[in-house]
Amino acid sequence: MTYDPAEALKLDNQLCFPLYAAARKVTGLYAPYLKELGLTYTQYIVLLVLWERDGLSLGEIGERLSLDSGTLTPLCKKLETAGLITRRRSEQDERSVRITLT
Repeated sequence: MTYDPAEALKLDNQLCFPLYAAARKVTGLYAPYLKELGLTYTQYIVLLVLWERDGLSLGEIGERLSLDSGTLTPLCKKLETAGLITRRRSEQDERSVRITLT
């Protein structure tokens, strides 16, 4: 058997694609239930992280979920507006905001 680079580079021959497709399918299974709650999947997993360990900083949540602050900041503002979380400045470090479930 000879190695064909063009064949190796086809989407169906990449490990990343079936993993991506499977993740999207699993996430999609949550959608109807989360829609009833008015949540996106990303909002849901942020709430799960806080349920496991409340009072995390935005950076700690981002590290846990591999999300950047550009994604998390507006997401947390929406969760705060919905009354699901509170954001408070840390007593130990004014630069840090701690996020807690309500």
